[in-house]
Amino acid sequence: MDGFKDKLFDFIKDEPIFSISLALAVISCFFIKPRLSYINWETILLLFVIMLVVEVLKNLAVFEMLVRRLLAKVNDSRALVCFLVFACFFSSIFITNDVSLIVFVPFTILTLRRIGRTDLIIFTVSLETIAANVGCMVLPIGAPHNIVLYTASSIPFDSFFLILLPYIAVSLIMLLALTFIVSPEEINIGSMEKIEPDMKNFLKKVFSGIDYFLLLTFIALFILIGNLECIPFFNIFFKSHIIGNEVLWGVAASQFISNVPAAMLLSSFSGNYEAIIIGVNIGGLGTLVASMANLISYRIVQKEFDELKIRYLVEFTILNVLFMAVMLAIYFLT
Repeated sequence: MDGFKDKLFDFIKDEPIFSISLALAVISCFFIKPRLSYINWETILLLFVIMLVVEVLKNLAVFEMLVRRLLAKVNDSRALVCFLVFACFFSSIFITNDVSLIVFVPFTILTLRRIGRTDLIIFTVSLETIAANVGCMVLPIGAPHNIVLYTASSIPFDSFFLILLPYIAVSLIMLLALTFIVSPEEINIGSMEKIEPDMKNFLKKVFSGIDYFLLLTFIALFILIGNLECIPFFNIFFKSHIIGNEVLWGVAASQFISNVPAAMLLSSFSGNYEAIIIGVNIGGLGTLVASMANLISYRIVQKEFDELKIRYLVEFTILNVLFMAVMLAIYFLT
């Protein structure tokens, strides 16, 4: 029995958002009978296809090989940090913010260890996480929360970029400015081992790498929010409070339940998708749980440097609150 409890605790710790979503969905089913029609299968299928393509590219080591070639041209620590941060930004546009960090945060730790600059890990990974959360704003397929809103709304593909352009532009300027904090000391990365993609059991690795719990999280959330819509109290409460305040609700809700559930919740009670898009994208730049990407970076750093986890949380939160405050200022001033 104790073994089962330990396994359950470990699972909840590894998959907190899925566990909470499933628990809430099950509880909501005691109040109203769920329907399969709540589930947006178009969103589920699109997310699955994107993850499948990303896993193929990751197992072929396409991005890592490109990055290693470009790293050969970097000759000082400031340029290195800038390169790593913007690698996360540009890669998250196409391979999602979560996968960008899964690929590049371990690579960053390896690189900074190689040149003896582990003191830069917390700052660099914090900026990389912010960069990934900003980069995923460029296309609606860059993050799960934007996939939800893209499939739920009739907003054209290119309009996502235009809606978020001011926030992306200012964030890029801030990211570049913050890299100048790092002193430009000369470095020598040296040669890295040649990467040879392992083609043995390639398909098995691709399909086993897909985050099926993320897909199940979406299904659980669709059922939960569908049930809440059918319960009069919640329907009236959310509609009376969310409509007209979508941006602030998006930011605030994301800080506690992450921006994926926040996007699904708000889009179920309001049709002002532009405001919701702005709210949940700004909302990802907040607490550790505001975005699943934030949790991914933290887990990797904690695994490698457990003694630095408190310092990482402090520095990460300060930088994220700074970006979130500036983004909110842009919203209120435009």
